[in-house]
Amino acid sequence: MTLVQLEYLLAVDTYRHFATAAEHCFVTQPTLSMQLQKLEEELGVLLFDRSRVPVRPTEVGKEIIAQARVALAEAKKIKEIVQHQQQELSGELRIGVIPTLAPYMIPLFITSFMEKYPQVSISVQELLTDQITEKLKHEQLDVGLLVTPLEDKSIRELPLFYEAFVAYVNPKHPLAAQPSVAADELPPEDLWVLNEGHCFRNQVLHICNRGGRLSGESQTQFDYKSGSLETLKRIVETQHGLTLLPELSVLSMPEEKRRLVRTFREPQPLREVSLVVHRSFLKKKLIEALQEEIVAAVPAPIMQRQKEAVVRVKR
Repeated sequence: MTLVQLEYLLAVDTYRHFATAAEHCFVTQPTLSMQLQKLEEELGVLLFDRSRVPVRPTEVGKEIIAQARVALAEAKKIKEIVQHQQQELSGELRIGVIPTLAPYMIPLFITSFMEKYPQVSISVQELLTDQITEKLKHEQLDVGLLVTPLEDKSIRELPLFYEAFVAYVNPKHPLAAQPSVAADELPPEDLWVLNEGHCFRNQVLHICNRGGRLSGESQTQFDYKSGSLETLKRIVETQHGLTLLPELSVLSMPEEKRRLVRTFREPQPLREVSLVVHRSFLKKKLIEALQEEIVAAVPAPIMQRQKEAVVRVKR
């Protein structure tokens, strides 16, 4: 049994296709298939059901794959020990970020991080929460930047800060006349929200339903499904109604658009923003450096805020 065979094993489990797995391992399909066959012969079991499309691990294969992930993770830590001894940060850091954080968070820290650690190659993917956690479990990402808690025992959460929600209100809407708003004042029929699948959508609906007023989707003449907060902002500006935004999205707004922002009266609803890693995560020093850089880049008033009314969402 070799580490290379275990890597091929995990690749097939990840992509559920021998040719695709071979491509990502930079070998030919016959080479990958032959090595897995040798592993099966050595163990005396079938690891995959090849009669199904896509291929799937057998019951014993699932257990062996889980142990293979642990074995490979421990083996990779040897390189980390050497890197730590040399006090040099290098290599690739693969980051997954949810769409309601990516456009506002990444510009805050990415330039300074790359300047400070020029030997580190950074890859950023904008993904939904479930996609990030799945890729972390399959070692396709090193770290995620998203909203917690996840209540997933295989994921470790490293809270960074607590970000407030704000309302973005059309200037002709009655709430525009108020300097601040409360959750029970938000009319559900005027609210624009993101598509299904976005945790931010669930949090917004939860905030607006604290008084038990929101029973379902509002029915209007113009119905628009969006995966972008920027699109919802434009609809509010040019059409009617309101939407909720994360606090960081307001920082770069021009003054004329900031006039449409209304903060919530205390206690403000907050969301917990965290770095998340798999329990057996690697690249500890790189992730610690990333955490330090983010904390240094986030405005002090946000960093100083304590956990108060964090919006918890059932998935």
